[in-house]
Amino acid sequence: MKKIFAVIIACLAVLPQFAQAEETKPIQLALFDPIQLVPASDSIRGLRLTVFYTANKDVSGLSLAMGVNRATGDVNGVEIGLANWVEGPAYGGQLGFVNHAGKRFVGMQWGAVNVTEGDSTGLQLGFINWADQYTNAVQLGAVNISKRGSVGGEIGIVNYNESSLDGFQAGIFNYAGEMHGLQLGLINYTKSLNGLQIGLGNYNGNKKPMEFMVLANWSF
Repeated sequence: MKKIFAVIIACLAVLPQFAQAEETKPIQLALFDPIQLVPASDSIRGLRLTVFYTANKDVSGLSLAMGVNRATGDVNGVEIGLANWVEGPAYGGQLGFVNHAGKRFVGMQWGAVNVTEGDSTGLQLGFINWADQYTNAVQLGAVNISKRGSVGGEIGIVNYNESSLDGFQAGIFNYAGEMHGLQLGLINYTKSLNGLQIGLGNYNGNKKPMEFMVLANWSF
């Protein structure tokens, strides 16, 4: 009986911690974590205003920061700050010097460096754009990198698609593991072409009909 009573007391002691972790508040005011109105374990549905750094679990609404907005869960809404860092999926918009989504991203990232580790749908606009998984989007920047299959477009100085692209690339140097569509640039390179290359030098690794052509190359 004493053991059962001890277990009940232990459970009651833990329950407030779980309740606190599930709390959602309408507003966050923060200088830097942990000097903030709502603790990092709670979620925000509404508005976050931050000077240097804030962290919360799930965030829905608008986040404004002179420094860093961070979410350990998911984000639905708009984040504006020096850096916007989401460890889970993000839906909406990120505007900052550095933008990061740890899982799926749907919407627009606009910054100097944009990184999506999961699947992405929408627009990446920045100096460096990085998509780690399947992409159904447009990347517009100086350097655009896609690590998995993509549908859409890449416009930049350097466009590098490690897997396959269904769409177009426009830049000084364009690379695609497999290209289904159009490459327009100074140098175009693909291991397998099903489409058209227009540029000073055009390399098609499947060699059908030609492996290398000046001005234009094609394979259908």
